[in-house]
Amino acid sequence: MLTAASPPPPADRGGASARSPANQKGAGGQPSQSHLAARSSRPLGPRGPTGFVVQRAARRRAAAGRRDYTSQGAPRRGRVVPPCRGEEEEEEEDGDSGRMESVLSRYENQITILSDYLEEFPETDEPVWILGRQHHLNTDKSKLLLDISARLWFTYRRKFSPIGGTGPSSDAGWGCMLRCGQMMLAQALICRHLGRDWQWEKHKKQPEEYHRILRCFLDRKDCCYSIHQMAQMGVGEGKSIGEWFGPNTVAQVLKKLALFDEWNSLAVYVSMDNTVVIEDIKKMCSSPPQSSGAAHSSAHLHRSTLGRNKNTAGFCTGWKPLLLIIPLRLGINHINPVYIDAFKECFKMPQSLGALGGKPNNAYYFIGFLGNELIYLDPHTTQSFVDSEENGTVDDQSFHCQQAPHRMKIMNLDPSVALGFFCKEECDFDNWCSLVQKEILKQQSLRMFELVQKHPPHWPPFIPPTKPEVTTTGAELIESTDKLFELEEEFEILSV
Repeated sequence: MLTAASPPPPADRGGASARSPANQKGAGGQPSQSHLAARSSRPLGPRGPTGFVVQRAARRRAAAGRRDYTSQGAPRRGRVVPPCRGEEEEEEEDGDSGRMESVLSRYENQITILSDYLEEFPETDEPVWILGRQHHLNTDKSKLLLDISARLWFTYRRKFSPIGGTGPSSDAGWGCMLRCGQMMLAQALICRHLGRDWQWEKHKKQPEEYHRILRCFLDRKDCCYSIHQMAQMGVGEGKSIGEWFGPNTVAQVLKKLALFDEWNSLAVYVSMDNTVVIEDIKKMCSSPPQSSGAAHSSAHLHRSTLGRNKNTAGFCTGWKPLLLIIPLRLGINHINPVYIDAFKECFKMPQSLGALGGKPNNAYYFIGFLGNELIYLDPHTTQSFVDSEENGTVDDQSFHCQQAPHRMKIMNLDPSVALGFFCKEECDFDNWCSLVQKEILKQQSLRMFELVQKHPPHWPPFIPPTKPEVTTTGAELIESTDKLFELEEEFEILSV
């Protein structure tokens, strides 16, 4: 298959004389027989005369630092995949050549990224794992697709209020990792309030908790996990607004923003140096927020009455629901094959929230696997801003991926990833520790990460983070992060 970097076919490399009117037209201005024969012998599509135009489009887009991505659904080999809505319109130029180039530029998508995608789910006896749930394609494919469509899907948006008042009004091209972080956190909140087995159905009335979760992520500055809040909080991580984030940076941003979210009352732990410390997590999840005891009491009552997880036996009082994020480097330039089995085991755990990762400057939210293929939700679709209705509900049709998800070979994964887990109760965390010891640590000569009981003595003392004393709410907090947080180490905020 021709790639964007491949030279055009020899048939398309005619010199100036080959393209001159004298060589292309016969008597009376009609095309000559030789020209018609040469033209009819050229293959059509990306392998033929469109190839040169596609290359020009690819070079022009690369120079502008832009890429197109597919919308919902995995593209098929040999089929044309249209680029995102709103991308090609910006390319149109006056004149026939400009319009032709704009139309044909959509083919570059097929040429440059088709090798990363696979066909729709094949006929196989292998199980599919999605966030701790097992599905069989031969017997419950529809159930699998319902499970995937129930995940909240956050993508690029446009036409929202400018970030910071004068910043960008779209995150297209730079916000994909932020959107993936939103998806992982949203899955934690779904498990927190509605339970892992909750299902979304189109046009079906949803509970108030669902709409309240969705409102946390709307693209408005007064929503606690909006693109505005995440981008501005990233400034404290050394990231300018509009700059691409990595998995660890998003984890640190979510950890800071969660301190201002009293409704969900999450404890967010981001591991440091590939090490999860059980003692520190239990200390953090058992400690009420020091800045607002009344808020903790109210949040605890809300948690006990609204939690709908099936595993309600052994309810552990005094435990803040845990969002555990483990940033990892699973190789140097490519993922080390020794980690693949352990990485896949993480998707089988009932506490799984999937993983953040992808490729350089190209983030995906991985939610499961089939064989050696990862299943993921792709944020690279640009949609218009959606706001809540007057009654507080949200038109949620664009927040769920309703077609077969993307898949990619696991060996194509960039080694920089972040695993996510949610433990609603202390017993869930204890179960997760047992699974890690049994399935990941004991069977690996080269461990993906470490799980230790005690805080390492050579580390600084662990102090559970608390909400900074500010007069604004979490939704309005960020004009400057310099006074709220110190710049932390590479992998974790030890104190705030």
